[in-house]
Amino acid sequence: MGSPSTALPERPDRYVFQADPGADPRADPDRFRAAVRDWLADALAGEFSGLRGAGGPGREHEAFDERLAWDRHLAEAGWTCLGWPVEHGGAGAPLAHQVIFHEEYARADAPARVNHFGEELLGPTLIAFGTPAQQQRFLPGIVAVRELWCQGYSEPGAGSDLAAVRTRATLDGEAWVIDGQKVWTSLAHVAHWCFLLARTDPDQQRHRGLSYLLVPMHQPGVEVRPIRQLTGTAEFNEVFFTGARTDADLVVGAVGDGWRVALGTLAMERGVATLGQQVGFRRELDALVGLARRTGALADPVLRDKLVRARIGLEVMQAHARRTLGSDAPGVASVSKLVWAAWHRGLGELAMEVLGAGSLVAQGEPYDLDRWQRLFLFSRADTIYGGSDEVQRTILAERVLGLPRPVRP
Repeated sequence: MGSPSTALPERPDRYVFQADPGADPRADPDRFRAAVRDWLADALAGEFSGLRGAGGPGREHEAFDERLAWDRHLAEAGWTCLGWPVEHGGAGAPLAHQVIFHEEYARADAPARVNHFGEELLGPTLIAFGTPAQQQRFLPGIVAVRELWCQGYSEPGAGSDLAAVRTRATLDGEAWVIDGQKVWTSLAHVAHWCFLLARTDPDQQRHRGLSYLLVPMHQPGVEVRPIRQLTGTAEFNEVFFTGARTDADLVVGAVGDGWRVALGTLAMERGVATLGQQVGFRRELDALVGLARRTGALADPVLRDKLVRARIGLEVMQAHARRTLGSDAPGVASVSKLVWAAWHRGLGELAMEVLGAGSLVAQGEPYDLDRWQRLFLFSRADTIYGGSDEVQRTILAERVLGLPRPVRP
């Protein structure tokens, strides 16, 4: 179901890792950093110059088609899927070089990527758990940014408790038939495919009997409804599956083993890209300090103390991220999520304090918000999406500290 992707694209001969046959650029991070910085400066000076700073959480509607063209430009230049193994279409870049790329990308204020779910989540999941046929069918489309993906995990009754999903999939000959509802599905309205959890064994409970399916979005039986947010935008969606179908072989991992595969995807969600995210956080904090200086708010000793504490918190966050990067120790991903989500939500609240009473007034009709108002409103969701704080603390309590699990009805 759905047309298979073509062969893996060849990376250009001028690709930076292969630029100098007399030396291995991988051994020189400084040289690689300079190459990334120079390429981004050139690429963002031409037809894509107007995309600096476009997109991102709460602003995914901004210049989406242009950002898609930008992502494909990155692919043509060999900058997508850097950390993937070469045999799967990646560059096989060492971890240090992946970090450098994400840091320089953020420092260049390059536009938010539209291929995150494919490149950072599904692709690595297929490499780890998928069959050779699934890898051959889907990885090329991710590398070349030909097919976009969304993630179908949360449901109205299972937002943070993924083991309680009720979307069901029933095998009908050579296809799975899917019925159910997903919610808070980012970018579902532009996605070609969805990777989702569904219950394939109704006799099992909780995490048992779940399967990880790949489902085409453009078919009868799939309805996408946008969810209007406090920011006035609608990057999240409800997705209704009513007799939607996907091929019987599009199960990642074994049937009934979807919980293990889904946890693998969630672990990959907090990889090297988070360091680039934190460079963006630093830019936001610097801009807020600049605003406080211009408006005189920095003279308030209480506000000044809060801004200093925010700076210290950011330094601690970055030190923790670097120290734990690549670690598979239990609980590392949960701690990281708790730290950055609370910090960023706090930054939104601090921005409102810096703005004072003016933060309560829209900038224009009908509901025109400035960057700080959008930050405050959207960052309220930081402690919910990607695994709520309550779920992260439960993981730490049960799996790291060994505390007894609560009795569930």
